[in-house]
Amino acid sequence: MLAHALERGVLVITLTTDVDISERSGVCAGIARLVGAYAPLPVVVDLAMPVVGPAAVSAVVRAHRECVRLGVPMCAATAGAAARRLLRANVDTSDVPLGVYARAGDAVTAMAAAAIGSGSA
Repeated sequence: MLAHALERGVLVITLTTDVDISERSGVCAGIARLVGAYAPLPVVVDLAMPVVGPAAVSAVVRAHRECVRLGVPMCAATAGAAARRLLRANVDTSDVPLGVYARAGDAVTAMAAAAIGSGSA
C-alpha cells in the first residue's frame, strides 16, 4: 500500500492503492514512521492511483499535520483534479500550506529547490 524512495534529497512516499476508512489509521501511522525515520528531509506524498477517495485524502491531511508538528516540509501529488481540490479544501493552511501538484515529479522538483534555497540540502 505504501512505497517510498529518495529522489534528489526528497522522501517520496507513494500510496499505491486507495484506502477505505478502516485502513486510514494504518496509512497515517506508516507515513508518520517514514517521515520520522527520514526527518528532516522534505516529503512528497504521491497518490498514485487513478481514483482517490476521501479516506486517502484524510490520511494525507493528517500526515501534513504531523509534518508541520515536526517542522518537515511536505506536499502532495495526485493526477486527479477532484482529489487536488479536496486536499486544498481540507488542509489547515494557518501555519504551513500544503503544496498540491498534479505530478509527483513537479512536487519533487519544488521540494528539492526549496530545500536547496533554505540551505537544508
